[in-house]
Amino acid sequence: MSDANATTLPTLDQPYAGGFVDGVHRFALRVYFEDTDLTGIVYHAGYLRFMERARSDMLRAAGIDQRAAHEAGEGAYAVADLAIRYRRPAKLDDALVVVSTVTAIRAASCAIHQRVMRGGEVLTQADVTAAFVSPDGRPRRQPPAWVAIFEQIRGKQTDR
Repeated sequence: MSDANATTLPTLDQPYAGGFVDGVHRFALRVYFEDTDLTGIVYHAGYLRFMERARSDMLRAAGIDQRAAHEAGEGAYAVADLAIRYRRPAKLDDALVVVSTVTAIRAASCAIHQRVMRGGEVLTQADVTAAFVSPDGRPRRQPPAWVAIFEQIRGKQTDR
């Protein structure tokens, strides 16, 4: 192994992370065999996993530490409402991008519109409401710092 390759390994060993462009979070992924059904297309529940990963990554990229909030007894997000529309199938080895846009911020929840894209084509889209809940499962106000982060993200969106 050359020294040049040695310097790139730490980057390769890090989990992939999406990022924000104009207040919109983009999370790239690939369809693997485990994501597909007998016909070779993504099983319907697979899209929910893709979107969950993208939402979790969006929070991490925004500086929101869900694990620390949960461990401190503050609470965590839970999906309270989800409306999904399947338009076209994704297939084995497709390169996809989950595009997530914060559409509303409330005291105890936030709404996010998500699209699973292949190139410029929308395959699936969903509107998700994530409620902030206490450790006993009751709705609770989001931490004020988190609301401020969501407002900042929403303020940067150019396609509202």
